[in-house]
Formats: sequence, structure tokens, C-alpha cells
Amino acid sequence: METNQAALIRDTPQLLAFLRKMIIESLKLEDLDPEEIKAEEPLFGDGLGLDSLDALELVVAIEKNFNVVIENEDQGKEAFVSLSGLARYIQREAGLT
Repeated sequence: METNQAALIRDTPQLLAFLRKMIIESLKLEDLDPEEIKAEEPLFGDGLGLDSLDALELVVAIEKNFNVVIENEDQGKEAFVSLSGLARYIQREAGLT
């Protein structure tokens, strides 16, 4: 039987919803509605406007929630391109795609 975590990671819409909430909670963006974080919008710069300190917080949250490690800047750039990019990265690194 599949674990709850594996089931969450496999179900892309549920994973995106979880990631939206995780971003809001981890970065204390309580004034932001989860649906305001668009799947294909950049997380950094002109998109959601996150910065390098936010990236560190997200790296910790991703490792804690998914046991997926972002080891270097190149992996971070790939993972944090957008919410959808982050979901794909987690799915791939968890070995579930």
C-alpha cells in the first residue's frame, strides 16, 4: 500500500495545493491566498517575488516534508523556476515519475 506522502507526490493537483500552503506557511505569507500562487508563474523575481532567504526556507521545508534535498544552486534554479517546476522536481527526485 502506498504511503500518504507517496500518494500526495503522485497526485499533481494535490501536490500543487500542498506546495502553495507550504510556501505560505514557511514564508509567513498569511496575507496571500493559495490560489494567488499560479502554477507557471516564476517564484522569484517578477513572479511571486521571493528572494534568496526565501529559497533557504523553502529548501528546509522541502527536505522536511518530502525528504528531497536541493543540494546546490543549479538544482535550486531548476526546482524553483515555478510551482509546477517545483512539483516536477519533487516527483522526479522522490522517484515517483
